[in-house]
Amino acid sequence: MLSLDLPGLIDVELPPLPLERFAEVLNPDEYVRMLDDAKEGQLLFAGRAVWNVNSTSTGGGVAEMLQSLVPYARSAGIDARWTVIQGDTEFFRITKRIHNQLHGSQGDGGALDAAARAHYEAVLAINGARLAERVTERDVVILHDPQTAGLVPLMREHCAVVVWRCHVGVDEPNDIVRDAWDFLRPYVSRADAYIFSCDGFVWDGLNRERLAIIAPSIDPFSVKNYSLSDAEVASILRAGGIEDNGTTGDAIFKRQDGDPAVVTHRSEVTESTRITAGTPLVVQVSRWDRLKDPMGVLRGFTEDIAGEGAAHLVLAGPEVSHVSDDPEGLQVLEEMRTAWRALPAALADRVHLAALQMDDPEENAVMVNALQRRATVVVQKSLAEGFGLTVAEAMWKARPVVASALGGICDQIEDGVSGILIDPRDLRAFGSAVVRLLSDDAVASAMGRAAQERVRTHFLGSRHLRQYLDLLTHLLHE
Repeated sequence: MLSLDLPGLIDVELPPLPLERFAEVLNPDEYVRMLDDAKEGQLLFAGRAVWNVNSTSTGGGVAEMLQSLVPYARSAGIDARWTVIQGDTEFFRITKRIHNQLHGSQGDGGALDAAARAHYEAVLAINGARLAERVTERDVVILHDPQTAGLVPLMREHCAVVVWRCHVGVDEPNDIVRDAWDFLRPYVSRADAYIFSCDGFVWDGLNRERLAIIAPSIDPFSVKNYSLSDAEVASILRAGGIEDNGTTGDAIFKRQDGDPAVVTHRSEVTESTRITAGTPLVVQVSRWDRLKDPMGVLRGFTEDIAGEGAAHLVLAGPEVSHVSDDPEGLQVLEEMRTAWRALPAALADRVHLAALQMDDPEENAVMVNALQRRATVVVQKSLAEGFGLTVAEAMWKARPVVASALGGICDQIEDGVSGILIDPRDLRAFGSAVVRLLSDDAVASAMGRAAQERVRTHFLGSRHLRQYLDLLTHLLHE
């Protein structure tokens, strides 16, 4: 076995969040049902811990969901826990390769060969041994995404139930995708259940009797999603270095625990002019990842949108040094900066690349919140997408969204009703859809309202927790 010196597991400590707040957003029957579910869960998990295990506590949709789902479960009286595994540079290079291949892309071009498997297993053997010292035979362990798949056989020996959750996938698998499946399947197939976000993402060769389909969700009360006034949006964007809008004074926001805080960190924005109050904005918020196609968004804007009005484009993502499990982020951001520098001056003036600070994750979250609310149109032109939580986040804010017709995005958006779906490789169709919403306020507003109601009905955490409860009840009774 390889000799590795890895830091210890990191526990993410989160206080309970009150379930009662859902009374504000659910209809009365749904709210009562949620409280009944909480009582049932408290009885089912008495004397058990429910462990969530992933590879990062910040950056990406999995971490964002756990930051809310774990505290709500704790509020229901469940001993819900979240721990983060550790890895070296080579481990995260391999797991990023798996991530890319699960989306049909070669990524860094490396192989998922015997050497990659040996390193992957060596890292997870260390993490698994540390986790095994902490779980009991009555506990439930939920493992998230490719980084943790190799823990399934190790955890089966130490707890009551092991579930593996896959948050990524592709609608039309190719040989590259199937190679990644083949790498992970020996581990995943040993889980008591496996969860996918969409039925179309389920792999060949898995026992469908152990399968559950559970769509991700957002927390409407999180720092990223809670309601902000126009004045709060303006002050937050000014303080964070995104917009010059004439506001003064402190930009105050509410932290997850309800305490007030002030935006003090400025994000790094690559631009030649400043965004000012009233500028129409086309906004995409995502990781700096080629599968999110920021280059395609840039091309679509400059070729088919910029000439049709006064809108500016904002491509926003995390400050890359803080996203530990994504080694390609810096490279993609530098590619975007190079492309921006090559634009004619008149176009460069209308494009802004925002690397949002991550020193304070809650400041980052409220910056995304404000930026999505400030957007005239939100886009998500991914080339592959497991679900696309940024779509649901923007929809919850009643923004009109133009997004790729693939993966879980198709489950979120009813085309022409609660947003517009496009072929992500058809730049002209992308540009036409965005221009339509920029030029027709009535259509954009109607789509935004319909989008918010669709999220309220289908994509809040109350539904997500209920599906987890139903699955784990079945597994524990088995």
